[in-house]
Amino acid sequence: MSDSVVYGLSSIVGRFLNYLLVPVYTYHITAASGGYGVVTNVYAYTALLLVILTFGMETTYFYFANRAGGDERRVYSTALTAVGTVALVFVALVMTFIGPISGVMGYADHPEYLRVMACVVALDAFQAILFARLRQKGKAWHFAGLKLGFIVASLALNLFVFVVAPQWADRAWMGWYSEADNVGYIFYINLLCTALVTLGFVGELRDYRPVLFDRGLLRQMLKYAWPLLLFGVVGIFNQVADKILLPVLLPGGEGRVQLGLYGACVKIAMIMAIITQAFRYAYEPFVFSGQRDKQSKETQAQATKYFVMFTLLAFLAVMCYMDVFRYLVSPDYWEALPAVPVVMMAEILMGIYFNLSFWYKLSGQTWWGAVMSAVGCAVLVAVNVIFVPRVGYMACAWGGLAGYGVCVLMSYFIGQRKNPVPYPVWTILGYILLAHVLYALTVVVHPEALWLRLAWNTLLLLVYVAAVAYGERALLRSVLHKFTARK
Repeated sequence: MSDSVVYGLSSIVGRFLNYLLVPVYTYHITAASGGYGVVTNVYAYTALLLVILTFGMETTYFYFANRAGGDERRVYSTALTAVGTVALVFVALVMTFIGPISGVMGYADHPEYLRVMACVVALDAFQAILFARLRQKGKAWHFAGLKLGFIVASLALNLFVFVVAPQWADRAWMGWYSEADNVGYIFYINLLCTALVTLGFVGELRDYRPVLFDRGLLRQMLKYAWPLLLFGVVGIFNQVADKILLPVLLPGGEGRVQLGLYGACVKIAMIMAIITQAFRYAYEPFVFSGQRDKQSKETQAQATKYFVMFTLLAFLAVMCYMDVFRYLVSPDYWEALPAVPVVMMAEILMGIYFNLSFWYKLSGQTWWGAVMSAVGCAVLVAVNVIFVPRVGYMACAWGGLAGYGVCVLMSYFIGQRKNPVPYPVWTILGYILLAHVLYALTVVVHPEALWLRLAWNTLLLLVYVAAVAYGERALLRSVLHKFTARK
């Protein structure tokens, strides 16, 4: 099995296993408590901080380690020292100013949440370079083992705390347990599992030599890394801005309750992210295995069309079987389910934006990506600021859709001027229109009987599959021919 497949499968399986924590949390933390809103908010901050604390050093390490004549160990030691030092300074600052920080963020009653997650994000930043070295050395199975080990340990401990512990609460040795501390346990488990993963880097830590730290090399690395940092911050802020802004725009308990509702239900939309990743790792190489030039314009155009086809199928599947998928979260959170289709479409637009990004990546004009992402982020923030106080969490969903929609339009029209690609625009728009008409029919025609509703929605899903199969009949004939030829 190739390294790329191992990395891809470990990522997909890891995300799926981590996904199983959503019902664990939502069925044991009530929506009215706002506890899941706290979890969503804190993890949004940690995602943003992780990008800042790694400041593009993962990619920078790969670049400098693979340069002809480069001293890989010196590059590694310099990168690890730089990231480790920044992480330590960050933790020291948080611990020193925890009072003002927790007050400003609205966690004056629970500063321990921020202390714990500061340690987690610092360890994650440090481990980012260690994981990068595993990839650079081709240790794919070691990489996958540590990633999956973290998820399995986290899932096991969470199941114990949220499912087993309440049943054993009256036992003498369970004096540490209190159901009121469920939110805190989530953060403590994360810290414990993250710390345990560090023990899996014994070989990489042995290879680390502080004396090889090179200030001159670091200056070169920072010069290379700062655009990556800018691009990374803008990119991650696009993904977490709504979860950071909502409690600010709706301060107090109401903001956390709404964020909890929104954060739980949009996890259903994250099915799109898992399916999309599976598509990229499995389907694209199969479809384009006969292409000599993997970066040809025709390949880019076809990849975008197939991506849209596949993700629209996933969108319709979730919408058609929402009566099943909604049980991934507690009924306590169901009032936010209307946000799911909007967020799923935003995820599709984000994927289209990624597919349209090849023109500036291949031409070396990556600054265009930062500019367009910044504009999209500005749109997202504006929609949130204007409409969250009026309509609550639904503004977060529509803000993401608007932001990525602007990015797609900018990337397409500017890209067609800079480096034209023959995208089958009308075919893609036709599939999008068809999917939305079918989705509208699931809403308009809504039988009361569950079995009849599922049967009707299944029929609509099959209509989409049949329409796509007819539209792509040439591709299906080609695939069938290859399959029969191999036999």
